[in-house]
Amino acid sequence: MKKAIYAFMLIIGFSTTVKAQEKTFTHADTLRGTITPERAWWDVLRYDIWVKPDYGTKTIEGRVKIVFKILMGKETPHVSAYPKMQIDLQAPLIIDSIKHIDTYKASVLRSLERDGQDSLANEYKKQFYYKLDFNNEGNAHIVSYSNKFGVDVPYSDSITIYYHGTPREAVRPPWDGGWIWKRDSLGRPWMSVACQGLGASVWYPCKDHQSDEPDNGASLSIVAPDTLVAVGNGRLTSKTPNNDGTTTWKWEVANPINNYNIIPYIGKYVNWTDTYNGEKGKLDLSYWVLDYNEARAKPQFEQAKNMLKAFEYWYGPYPFYEDGYKLVEAPHLGMEHQSAVAYGNKFQNGYLGRDLSRSGWGLKWDFIIVHESGHEWFANSITSKDLADMWIHEGITNYSETLFTDYWYGKQAGNEYNYGIRKNIRNDKPIIAHYGVNEEGSGDMYYKGGNMMHLIRHSIDDDSVFRQIMRGLNKTFYHETVTTQQIENYISKHSGIDFSKVFDQYLRTTQIPVLEYYFSADNKTFFYHFANCVPGFNLRIMLHDSTNTYKLPATETWKSISVQETAGAAVLPPLIDKNYYVILKQVTAAK
Repeated sequence: MKKAIYAFMLIIGFSTTVKAQEKTFTHADTLRGTITPERAWWDVLRYDIWVKPDYGTKTIEGRVKIVFKILMGKETPHVSAYPKMQIDLQAPLIIDSIKHIDTYKASVLRSLERDGQDSLANEYKKQFYYKLDFNNEGNAHIVSYSNKFGVDVPYSDSITIYYHGTPREAVRPPWDGGWIWKRDSLGRPWMSVACQGLGASVWYPCKDHQSDEPDNGASLSIVAPDTLVAVGNGRLTSKTPNNDGTTTWKWEVANPINNYNIIPYIGKYVNWTDTYNGEKGKLDLSYWVLDYNEARAKPQFEQAKNMLKAFEYWYGPYPFYEDGYKLVEAPHLGMEHQSAVAYGNKFQNGYLGRDLSRSGWGLKWDFIIVHESGHEWFANSITSKDLADMWIHEGITNYSETLFTDYWYGKQAGNEYNYGIRKNIRNDKPIIAHYGVNEEGSGDMYYKGGNMMHLIRHSIDDDSVFRQIMRGLNKTFYHETVTTQQIENYISKHSGIDFSKVFDQYLRTTQIPVLEYYFSADNKTFFYHFANCVPGFNLRIMLHDSTNTYKLPATETWKSISVQETAGAAVLPPLIDKNYYVILKQVTAAK
């Protein structure tokens, strides 16, 4: 998704030392990245978003209804002490008003609407809804929520936020995101949004923290000119002409969804559909591209079925059968927008026609279809609670490229692809960033994260076990937000191997273990030990050639194994190098 982040990081000059990574965080960073008291007492159940962009002025107007559950229990502070809500919306967008209706009056309105008394319901709405006061703390808006907490507190409630303004324009989407105002090759407006990391509050008001997804899904209503088509996540539920030259397209998802994944696409789209017979039955496939790209896109998008077949094998069922699978041509390279994956790879294999592994295997398949769709399992179904743990999204999804290659072209091909992408690792800073301040770690979360998963798989040395672990993660944490500790613990528990120090080594330091080794004079004994590693580093190395199996238990002290006189010296070092991300250093003897 963000491969070019590497060049960007080089430009802004990240230091290669851990000490130089220390930085000062602001109160705004804390408000953005922490579950503040004003966030802790309520849990989002649903977003209903309505947005009307104006291409000519690069402005939007909109409203968002947030349905939420009030948390009353040990897991939150006593909510009566916090009659405030934090709503996030990034400048220069402006909140016009926030309206609320109490639970009893809301039930009256629902009753009238069920009875078909719409005119009376609309009249009562004017009387029942009232404005809530709020104060701004930068991009955080602290709302004086009016319900009094007590024994009669409603289990759920809602507020509606009205807003307008000029959203931050994307500079270099998807890496430097915001609202995207472009024209297609025929000069027609083409609009969308990319906002991972930057946050969904760059274009709509929300509780902008990855740990809280809307449990009951979301709807997105997009007002677009009649000459264009508006596409959103999930399924199209209505298309309503407004008799003013615009049409409202309403899309809905039934499943929980990350805030940054709710995205509008507006352009001169055409659509075709297909189905895939997957592990949970018939999965609806839907493809949306600019009209003049349909002929090129149709054969290229057939690769989606190969992707689904491989990933359902390794990971389990596609996580969003209820919402379908969709590829949407986007005015940027690509993003993992749930059930509406953004595609901008110009209908060619590789990464814009290049093989990021330089092994040849990366040109056998379309990088964006494989990588961004892999995020449906890791990022969208399983989501990190804190942005600092984004390796769960990017490291494991990077490894999905290896697993895809392995599935279709064999294990050796997968090994070669994974070894090839290792060359892109920079070791500038740790993969896991600071918690509670909305900070991403090193871009090494991609390639280094993928190589870490590869060495864990080889260390387990049983693909049936590894596959069950990957499928088990998707079953255990289905549609949940998680911490890195949960993922680490699950892999260790279900592999029967304590990988905690391996995770520490590769996620929390920039040190790459050095495997120092030498052979006895007769080449019948291989001596080795690990250096430059965290205390207790315990990576077990398992190797296979055509006739032999070699097991190297982890050790910081010198150990040895017996090898065949000729085969060992020739085979062991290249086998280790290809499948384990360690530095090999041949020495003359133990020091």
